Amino acid sequence: MNTALQDPPPPAPSDGRSLRWEAHRAERRRELIKAARRAVHALGSGASMEEIAAASGTSKSVYYRYFGDKAGLQQAMGEVVLSQMQDKILAAGRTADSPRAGLQAMVSAYLQMAQTSPNVYAFVTGGTAEASGSAGPRFSDSLTSFFEAITEMMERALRAYLDSRSPGTSSDRSSAPELGIAAGFWPTAALGMVRAAGERWLATPPGPGKPTEAQMTKQLTAWLFDGIGYEQGPP
Repeated sequence: MNTALQDPPPPAPSDGRSLRWEAHRAERRRELIKAARRAVHALGSGASMEEIAAASGTSKSVYYRYFGDKAGLQQAMGEVVLSQMQDKILAAGRTADSPRAGLQAMVSAYLQMAQTSPNVYAFVTGGTAEASGSAGPRFSDSLTSFFEAITEMMERALRAYLDSRSPGTSSDRSSAPELGIAAGFWPTAALGMVRAAGERWLATPPGPGKPTEAQMTKQLTAWLFDGIGYEQGPP
């Protein structure tokens, strides 16, 4: 049987040269992701592979060798950035002493991380048409996992908040059973609002019409827990 086109067997675990080569490739890959992240931060989310490679001090062929194409680089960078964001956001929520404080801490962490580099955030989340490019769904798994983790924690915070409400008040769930049913949709709706409002905030030029991060966090938290603040008068 002709075996010329078959893949060679994997190297034995004791092959020190193979292990060193794999370690070298992994380290080189991390270095290229860091360099690409700095390049996107400086050049913008629409930077081409050629521009990213030039800013990183290497050739485009090197990036293609390690990541395949721009979508592959986008996915690899997204896994790193989203993992860092997720860790900080969830840690912020866990250290809070109340559900409301937890949500506020999570919103603040999200906005701060995105504000650190709007270009990188847009590049890895597809926040702009230029950022999404031809990536399509290639990095959607890590993006979906990121938002699912945040949504799950927001849901736990909401449930804790509802469970803490004193019975017999006008907002008690027993007087509004439909709230318990609809509440399951709240985390998804809330995260969608935070993300949409946050991305518009990031895109807003500096000026008197742009709130600070602290102001934006406070307002979003108030909307999440209190609504828009409109109270209907007597009929």
